[in-house]
Amino acid sequence: MRVVIAEDDTLLREGLAALLAAEGIDVVAARPDAEGLHETIEESAADLAIVDVRMPPTYTDEGLRAAMQVRALRPGFPMLVLSAHVETKYAGDLLADGAGAVGYLLKERVGAVEDFLRTIDRVARGETVLDPEVVTTLMRRTRVSSPLAALTARERDVLQLMAQGHRNADIAAELHVTEAAIHKHIRNIFTKLGLLTDEAGHRRVLAVLTYLREQ
Repeated sequence: MRVVIAEDDTLLREGLAALLAAEGIDVVAARPDAEGLHETIEESAADLAIVDVRMPPTYTDEGLRAAMQVRALRPGFPMLVLSAHVETKYAGDLLADGAGAVGYLLKERVGAVEDFLRTIDRVARGETVLDPEVVTTLMRRTRVSSPLAALTARERDVLQLMAQGHRNADIAAELHVTEAAIHKHIRNIFTKLGLLTDEAGHRRVLAVLTYLREQ
């Protein structure tokens, strides 16, 4: 796998590069800003990019905007975005195209090396992975008027695990129920959220987006 890193913190950038290199992942570019990110990805024939949300010059959303530009030019290009804080708006913006192959993690998760590497692999394979803290924050902000108000407590648990990118079998194991029960809960979630048809196979992502749009 060929990876581009865009991170302004020198220690984190070099640490990520060293970590990935040690795992046999080819870091083809590691830059301190997001300027020309698309060109860097194209020139290096990268398979995935790891991008910080806030970067020079304003340290607001340069990284996010660069990531979204890449996705606009190359729909579905695997993109893992890192953030120092839970910023649900950024998560919503990133997921808005519904194409999958996207991850949003807090920087503190990088220290959990095995989980971090697993996230990279999952995003590279086209999955959507949201930081558990982001999902938890979203769930806490649910308003009574939200479509999610119709979900049962168990359906909320299932949706939270779905938003984190878990497969049905993993959700069943986590909640100590059968996989058939999870299939039933997911059908109920889709029905209550008005996702009655499988739009290009992304109803899981659309379920999360339904919540994000309520914020």
